[in-house]
Amino acid sequence: MTRPLSVAVAGLGTVGAGVLKVLRENADIIAARAGRPIVVTAVSARDRSRDRGVPVTGLRWYDDPVALAGDAGVDAVVEAIGGSEGPARALANATIAAGKSLVTANKALLAVHGAELAAAAEEKGVSLAYEAAVAGGIPAIKALREGLAANRISRIAGILNGTCNYILTQMREHGREFADVLADAQKLGYAEADPSFDVDGIDAAHKLAILAALAFGRPVQFDSVHVEGIRLVSALDIGFANELGYRIKLLGIARQTEHGIETRVHPCMVPQSAPIARVDGVFNAVVAEGNFVGRVMLEGRGAGEGPTASAVVADLIDLARGRLTPVWGAAGTALSRAPSVPMSAHVGAYYLRLMVVDRPGVIADVTAILRDEGISLESMLQRGRSPGEAVPVVLVTHETQESAMTKALVRIEALNTVMEKPTPIRIEAG
Repeated sequence: MTRPLSVAVAGLGTVGAGVLKVLRENADIIAARAGRPIVVTAVSARDRSRDRGVPVTGLRWYDDPVALAGDAGVDAVVEAIGGSEGPARALANATIAAGKSLVTANKALLAVHGAELAAAAEEKGVSLAYEAAVAGGIPAIKALREGLAANRISRIAGILNGTCNYILTQMREHGREFADVLADAQKLGYAEADPSFDVDGIDAAHKLAILAALAFGRPVQFDSVHVEGIRLVSALDIGFANELGYRIKLLGIARQTEHGIETRVHPCMVPQSAPIARVDGVFNAVVAEGNFVGRVMLEGRGAGEGPTASAVVADLIDLARGRLTPVWGAAGTALSRAPSVPMSAHVGAYYLRLMVVDRPGVIADVTAILRDEGISLESMLQRGRSPGEAVPVVLVTHETQESAMTKALVRIEALNTVMEKPTPIRIEAG
C-alpha cells in the first residue's frame, strides 16, 4: 500500500476538531480520491483534558504548536489556530522553513502575511494551501486557480461574511433595527460577544484581499482594501431599498480598472433580480467574471465545522496526490505589479438618505450642492409632510466619482436644515 500522508493539526477548536472528524468518518472515500490514506498523527491544543467530541488518544500531543513543524513523522501541517500573529504565524513560518506543506483556514494570517509566506513556500518548493480561508465550504479558491485559470478575471465580488448577511436578512424580513438583530445573532452563536471583526467588515476584507490576489495574480495587499461595515444601515434604509427595487448586502468587490486594482468592502444596494441579492441568512456567495467564461456564481455555507473542515481536507487530498500549485496562481516572477486604486477614484451610482427639516427650499439647497459637484440625480423619494419636523428624503444619483460625492456630503451635512449625518450607500449591479 502507498504510504499514508501523515498530518499534524494545530488547534482543536471548531475547524481542527472538524478536520479529525471528516478524515475519520470519510476515510475510505478520501483514501480513494487521494490515492493513499490521509491520517492525523500529531496534534496541538491548549487544553489536553477538554472533550472535543473526537478522540485524540494515540496521537502525539504537543503543547507548543510550533514543535509540530519539527516532528520527523509529519508530512504536512494544518494550522487551525487563527489570528494573524502569535502561534499561528510562528507555526506557518516554521512549517515552511522545515520544508513541509502548510494547509490553513486562517484568512487573517494570509491577508496580512500572505505575500511573504507565499514567497517562502515557493523558495522551499512546498505547498501553501488555503481553500478553507475564504467562504468555508465553497470551493472559491479552486474555482479561481483551476477552473477559471484560462480567463482574465475582470471582477470578483461576494457576500463573504455570514454574520452580516444574517443580520441584514433579519432586518429586511422583520423590519428590525441593527442592534436588536445583532443581540439575537449573539444569542444564537452567529455573532461573537465582540462582533467588531464581522460587522465592521474586517473579516470580509481579509477574504477579499485573498480573492483579489488570486484573481488578478498579484501579491496580497490587505492594506489597500477600503473597509466599511454595516452598523449604520437602518431599517429605514432597508425599507427604501425595497421600494426602489434593491436589497442591501455587505459585499466585497475587487475590480480591474485601467488604472489598477480596486478593492473595497461596504454595504451595497443590488437589484432584487440579481442572483446574489437572493443569497440570504448565513450563506455566502462568490461571483467571478472572466473574459471567456462570463459570469459564474458559487453559493454555500461560508463557515461552520463541517464546511470549513471539508475545504481543509480537499487541500490535503491535493497534497496526497502531489499537486503543487503556485499560491497566487503563478510563479512569483510572473505576478502582476498592478497598483491599487484609491477609493476616491471609484465611479458608481449612489443612494443618499437625508433627514431634513420639512420646509420650503431644503431640496433646492441640496440639489444645488450636488449640481456644483457635478452629480446628477436619477430619482427622488419623499414620503408624507410634517412641516417643521425632520423627514426622510432619498436621492438616487447617476454614476459619479467618489471624491465628488465625498465633497458633496460634507457640504450637505453642514446645512442647518439637515438633522443627521447623511447616509450614502453605493449601488452595484450585483
